Amino acid sequence: MSEINVIPFVDVMLVLLIIFMVAAPMMTQGIDVRVPQSAAPAMASDEERLVVTVAADRQVYINEHAVDISEVGLKLAALHQNQPVQRGIFLRADESLAYGYVMEVMGLIRQAGIDQIGMVTEPLSGTLPTSRQ
Repeated sequence: MSEINVIPFVDVMLVLLIIFMVAAPMMTQGIDVRVPQSAAPAMASDEERLVVTVAADRQVYINEHAVDISEVGLKLAALHQNQPVQRGIFLRADESLAYGYVMEVMGLIRQAGIDQIGMVTEPLSGTLPTSRQ
């Protein structure tokens, strides 16, 4: 035989493609936060904003990067000075956190010179709650 048989090569490549297609969604990483549910409609946003996330263990993240609570204000102020077009941020906080701790993080964001803070919530599952009489 003077020709190379490519059929086994194609079979192996198709199997590898399927393995990567199945495994790729599992490799995405994120911060596990259960945000509260709300019936409010979603806000329309044309620009990409910073996201400050406060996890249930009180760890603060700025766009997926862990930050010490004492450095949140400094880092946000530096980011705000580098990108003055970006006026506001989104705040994601775990629903199990104490209200006072979330307000402390919001205070640090405001001290950094950022006035527009959007609170991230999940849409209500199921039907809207009925009013009790």
